[in-house]
Amino acid sequence: MIVPEVLASRAAQSPRRTAYVFVDEGGEETRVLSYAELHDRALGVAAALPCRPGERALLAFPQCPEFVIAFLGCLYAGVVAVPVNPPRRNRAQEATAAVVGDSAPSVVLTLRSSIPPLQQILAGPFAWLAVDEVEPARGAPVARRPGDLAFLQYTSGSTSTPKGVMVSHGNLAANQEMIAAAFGHDEDSTVVGWAPFFHDQGLIGNLLQPLWVGARAIMMSPMAFVRRPLLWLETISRYRAHTSGGPNFAFDACVSAASRGPVPAIDLSCWKVAFNGAEPVRPETVRAFTATFAPHGFTAAAMHPCYGLAEATLIVTSTGKLRGPRVLPADAAALEIDATTRAAPAGGRVRELAGSGQVLAGETVRIVDPQSLRPCPPTAVGEIWVAGPAVAQGYWRRPEASADTFRARIDGEPDDYLRTGDLGVIEDGELYVVGRVKDLAIIRGRNYYPHDVEHTVASAHPALQPGAGAAFAVPGAEGERLVVVQEVRREHRRCGDPREVLAAVRAALAQEHELSLAELVVTLPGRVPKTSSGKVRRAAAAAIHAAEGFDRWSPVARPSATGVQQGALVQPDAEGV
Repeated sequence: MIVPEVLASRAAQSPRRTAYVFVDEGGEETRVLSYAELHDRALGVAAALPCRPGERALLAFPQCPEFVIAFLGCLYAGVVAVPVNPPRRNRAQEATAAVVGDSAPSVVLTLRSSIPPLQQILAGPFAWLAVDEVEPARGAPVARRPGDLAFLQYTSGSTSTPKGVMVSHGNLAANQEMIAAAFGHDEDSTVVGWAPFFHDQGLIGNLLQPLWVGARAIMMSPMAFVRRPLLWLETISRYRAHTSGGPNFAFDACVSAASRGPVPAIDLSCWKVAFNGAEPVRPETVRAFTATFAPHGFTAAAMHPCYGLAEATLIVTSTGKLRGPRVLPADAAALEIDATTRAAPAGGRVRELAGSGQVLAGETVRIVDPQSLRPCPPTAVGEIWVAGPAVAQGYWRRPEASADTFRARIDGEPDDYLRTGDLGVIEDGELYVVGRVKDLAIIRGRNYYPHDVEHTVASAHPALQPGAGAAFAVPGAEGERLVVVQEVRREHRRCGDPREVLAAVRAALAQEHELSLAELVVTLPGRVPKTSSGKVRRAAAAAIHAAEGFDRWSPVARPSATGVQQGALVQPDAEGV
């Protein structure tokens, strides 16, 4: 079966059963959707769509019930859904504008109140549909086959050239079966989620998985979690949730919140699957969360690291219900020198690697040398390659990129594999993710391409030199933190206000990427390392920053209106979400 058939079956067999409960930032219920209402409203959207099967529909919603109705309505109509991060602040983010241009939607689905402001910032020859004004309907979904395209999941990395992962109905069904088996789900497995619906974890894991197994889903907004991390745990306790999770930073945020004040009265003994994915899992986070919330009923065995990516629909490996996490102590020097995970000698430096679980049924995972395209020997780190029915069809309208990423071949073997761009090793059947081939920074569960951040920073203020910045991630107390080293223009070397530059950069990053820097280092001309062809050497910049540091821009001091001397070094920004 595929998702539209599953929903239609649920509505026929258990029409009054609760499918979704939405709660606000106070934890109060704002909307409850039964399977019957969800089915009828999705049919209403399908009937109202002014486009044909196969055409694209842009979904621009906050975290609300209408997104669920709109997405399922598109599946019912055979229209390809394109979820996006809803534009805000009276302008579209570059990524959203690029998605519109790449997907060429025929219609934009949103709320009635959102149409006027969106029409000011999203230009295109498309129709508009206010989903909250669509009446329920009767009927049946348009017949679709497993190979038909269901939706486009745009990667959150490059904001200038985003790629739409083509997920078929068959890919979606295969991954849903994998999740259900790995997490031990059935119709009594209540799920609590807060990840945004335009993200693969929020859409496939939190929204569609409960529907697939006939369970109940409790939906919070991402901002509710950001503002009150412990509300997440309160909601799990209140609804006796079996499953809930998020990126590693979410567990860190709860530990941090608990350290600042009293933990509310919660009982987490119901929580059987605390999935931890979407960014590298940190052993210290697992230990700290378990220690902090064990007095409140949380068990170490419930912590459930997993690995996946949008190109594989979602999940690839999983820890297994109540098995608990594994940690591999590796020789840090060996990892740095020859990329192996052999045991550290006595007194040697140890780097702990958190296991991301075992390969799920139906999938094949290989560790491959990305240069020779040959399988790596045991304990050797290589690129993670994946094959199986959940691997997506490729990138929308990008045949060359699709061939490179989705049609990789191991030397001497006939099968196609997905190149994930991640580095890892498999030991005793467990996948340990070590790093990344691609130059990505993962900050609080979202991927950022450094060159996009660098462009935004250099464009934020006229004192900054375009093409002369390096963005890279550094470890922090609550996950990876972003640092940018940026050269000043020569003509501004001895004049300017660093505080003004920092404010402009902070505003630009928040507006374009919803991102906060850990530190901005404005340095002198010619200091950022580059190759002979002029490409920025980000790893070399990160090494300099960690060692001796960069020469910082300190223009000639001049009195401010308050009498305080200006021209001080640009100081680190507060870590933000």
